[in-house]
Amino acid sequence: MSRYTPPEQSKAGQVFDIAVVVVAIFVALWLPLKLGLAGAAKSIDALDAKTWEALGQNPTMASIWEKLGYTPETAHDIIQNRFHYVIDWPTLIIMAAVLIGYFVFLFRASDREYRDVINEKFDDK
Repeated sequence: MSRYTPPEQSKAGQVFDIAVVVVAIFVALWLPLKLGLAGAAKSIDALDAKTWEALGQNPTMASIWEKLGYTPETAHDIIQNRFHYVIDWPTLIIMAAVLIGYFVFLFRASDREYRDVINEKFDDK
């Protein structure tokens, strides 16, 4: 019985695969920022009284802000720039369905490949 030898990929194929993975990672990280789906908050929670207490800063925190050269007025936008998490349920459900479908495909394709290798290697026994 012959020993199983997996198919070999050419150097050009390996370079192409690396390029595709690098581009996919770049797009996956860059596209949400470009579409405004990630990053800093879109709105700042404005306060009428711009004091350290109104901003929720204790005396220790206020002293650190002042050491960094900030006043309550200049630190207001930084402190109040908070993330507002909103879950878009249809998008979340679609994403979950796509991921589940991908893993089902992956497991079925892998199962088929493994069965072919096992049959090729141990079919005579």
